[in-house]
Amino acid sequence: MRFSQSFLDEIRDRVPISAVIGQRVTFDRKKSVPAKGDYWACCPFHGEKTPSFHCEDRKGRYHCFGCGVSGDHFRFLTELDGMPFPEAVERVAEMAGVSMPTPDPQAAQREKKRGTLSDVMAMAASFFQEQLQGGQGAHARAYLRERGLGSSVQARFGMGYAPDSRNALKSYLADKGIDQKAMEACGLIVFGDDIAVSYDRFRDRIMFPIEDTRGRVIAFGGRAMKPDALAKYLNSPETELFHKSNVLFNHGQARKAAQAAGSIIVVEGYVDVIALAQAGFNNAVAPLGTALTEEQLEMLWRMTGEPVLCFDGDEAGRKAAYRAADLALPKIAAGRSLRFVLLPDGKDPDDMVRQDGAGAFQDEMNRAMPLADILFMRETANGIFDTPERRADLERTLFAQVGRIADETVRRFYGQDMRRRLNGLFGSGPARSAGGDRGRPRNASNRNAGPEARGRLTVSDSLARSRLLMRGPSIGVREAALVMTLVTHPALVGEHFEALERLDLGHADLSALLSALMESLAIGAVTDDAEDARQFLNERGLGETLAHMEELVRRARFWPAETGAALDDAREAFRQALHLHQVSRSLNKELRDAEAALGRDPTEANYRHFLEIQRRFQDVGATEALLEGFGLQSGRGKAHVES
Repeated sequence: MRFSQSFLDEIRDRVPISAVIGQRVTFDRKKSVPAKGDYWACCPFHGEKTPSFHCEDRKGRYHCFGCGVSGDHFRFLTELDGMPFPEAVERVAEMAGVSMPTPDPQAAQREKKRGTLSDVMAMAASFFQEQLQGGQGAHARAYLRERGLGSSVQARFGMGYAPDSRNALKSYLADKGIDQKAMEACGLIVFGDDIAVSYDRFRDRIMFPIEDTRGRVIAFGGRAMKPDALAKYLNSPETELFHKSNVLFNHGQARKAAQAAGSIIVVEGYVDVIALAQAGFNNAVAPLGTALTEEQLEMLWRMTGEPVLCFDGDEAGRKAAYRAADLALPKIAAGRSLRFVLLPDGKDPDDMVRQDGAGAFQDEMNRAMPLADILFMRETANGIFDTPERRADLERTLFAQVGRIADETVRRFYGQDMRRRLNGLFGSGPARSAGGDRGRPRNASNRNAGPEARGRLTVSDSLARSRLLMRGPSIGVREAALVMTLVTHPALVGEHFEALERLDLGHADLSALLSALMESLAIGAVTDDAEDARQFLNERGLGETLAHMEELVRRARFWPAETGAALDDAREAFRQALHLHQVSRSLNKELRDAEAALGRDPTEANYRHFLEIQRRFQDVGATEALLEGFGLQSGRGKAHVES
């Protein structure tokens, strides 16, 4: 049975080659990188002990560096198992969930027709390219130069120009022997029962060829030169060759570049793709005038585990980001997610690289937000959560979104992440405003602001009241561990005297105790003996604070702060805790500054900055587990706790 090339391409694209090969070999865990679709194994075609057989999902190919065999899905099955080619195709089609084509005597004729249509599209592309370089294309060349798109990038993307004529392309193809039916099937002319004479679809437009994964022209996009044109951008209609829901502009070139860059950038239009390529970002693609589709998302994941979706920084861009997040959420898994960039000031990628340079765009890429940030931003950016009911509704909404994730492990981690974010948003402790307006009714300061400012300020006010910012009345474990380690190992006071002079503690009793301890060493009342330190502090009336600290440290099992801990262990634990404390204090100040900036100017950029600091706080919170787990990370600590 003869299979059409389009059918073979479809099932190959749907099934990672590692899924076919993984049924017959065991991939080497140390050498393989599943998140990148990169796998190594001992070659099944020849005996070996060291993995030299490589398969790569993005290319859909395998190669053995030992014996030299290589091929695709079908060749692997035919050569290793000796199965006939039709059976190999059937096996892959079954894995892809695609029905085998029924025997059709006209199938070969249709495939021949597709080949003919491809030839017609190639002729049309050549015609448009010639017109761009000719006399009629002068104003189009001038426009491209103004946009910074020079001759090299024009040639690289096969750009052309459709003359302002109703029959220029039609006449050209007719002279080449192409009949009108083929032109109609390619979508190059407009025809119909109510149209007396068919005419060229693209007129007075800069033309962008759209290629399939094998580099064949299957459609065109046209950018109008006239400012009053009915459609600024016009794409080919759906044809035998072109189904826009499963095509990405620049797919072929970007797939190769992604192997070196390690990522794929998804932008909104083909002009953005071309501008980025000229600026050195060759790994950009774009959907074709529609929102991202499931088929396109699968194509992206076959190229990289975490595509970066870049949207204009306006309301439409945010909505597009939210739609993409909704599309991806049920399908995410380990090594299979998205990151998002929302450009500032309503700029698109073309604007940014032309006006601000490639470095500015790269900076935005470096700040790409994970999918979890987008979900949380959407539900909180304009919300007012000043009552338990509204907070409960936010929680319900977030966890309903999390529940859409099919992968059980990822769903569990998303649930934990959203719980941490909610805790950071609402916090605990007495409410107070970021500006220190004690006694003012909640949200009074922004009651007369617009809806966006009012919602943003409410969210940031809640964050400012969270336990991440509170210098509450109780002594924290971290600060207790810091000072108690100095009491039980006074030698550390001398080692860190300058840092301790600048140490900012959140509790007055702790500050008093530290000052007394430093004084005791300065006057020689205490040397390196912990009992001398305790006696001195008790004599200064600080015994109750000291006892409270000891109880906190004991409950936290922070054994390096106990008297019997070795000095080296205490020194390392103190160093870590001191660093953590300083980072936390610095972030505390940054968050207050961000709160103030958001209050003055509630823009999307300021809100994103605010979320970034909140995420860094969460990282500090995770690191703070060292205070509770330090003693369990060494044999001595474990023995001490168990005894």
